[in-house]
Amino acid sequence: MQKDTLIHVTNKPKYALISGASRGIGHAIARRLAKEGFHLYLTCRQTAELLFPFAEELADRYNITCTPFLGDMGNPSDVETIFKQISSLDVLVNNAGISYIGLLHEMSVTDWQTIMHTNLDAVFYTSRLAIPLMLRSHSGKIINISSVWGNVGASMEAAYSASKGGVNSFTKALARELAPSGIQVNAIACGVIDTDMNSCFSAEDMEALRQEIPADRIGQSSEVAEMVVSLLQAPDYLTGQVIGLDGGWM
Repeated sequence: MQKDTLIHVTNKPKYALISGASRGIGHAIARRLAKEGFHLYLTCRQTAELLFPFAEELADRYNITCTPFLGDMGNPSDVETIFKQISSLDVLVNNAGISYIGLLHEMSVTDWQTIMHTNLDAVFYTSRLAIPLMLRSHSGKIINISSVWGNVGASMEAAYSASKGGVNSFTKALARELAPSGIQVNAIACGVIDTDMNSCFSAEDMEALRQEIPADRIGQSSEVAEMVVSLLQAPDYLTGQVIGLDGGWM
């Protein structure tokens, strides 16, 4: 491992699972952890044509194992199938997520359930299966990618806000439960990040958002990835935190 590597990994291989890794934030996190020498398990729901070549690229470039899985993390059966193929896990990054913008009274029950399954239920499904693997070594990191809307709520995004608010509360509660076992649980509450999730907004809308942000710019996926690395480096005493990454917006 290069001398300038930020995370000092012992001779024991380190394994990380990142959900929603075919693009955007998950893609950036996967690349960053591959650079740090982590062996990776990557998931996506439907963009196998992006994920599988990406996994091969990371494996070749960083000399790691990188196993891609196609599965819906909001489906407990899919998650169980994936975890049956994982024997060791040090880091779980719950990144898979979707948004919904619209008036609540016009939202269908199916749309509500899909948001909750993907954004909130998936965090439960993965965590419950990751914890036993981490308990073996009395160590581990669970990092949930959340949103500022989970803290303050957003008009026209009630379901998304509720799901991320649930992730934040889940993070704090699980951190208390797992602290005696040496497992840290934290969340990153992202502001506006330049990803495909914002493709529904016009250029004018994005410019208006930028003007609201004190940092005077939209955040980058690479910055979320750096925050993940920071949490992996952080003292074990840092747990149960929902850390804002929003350019001073909220």
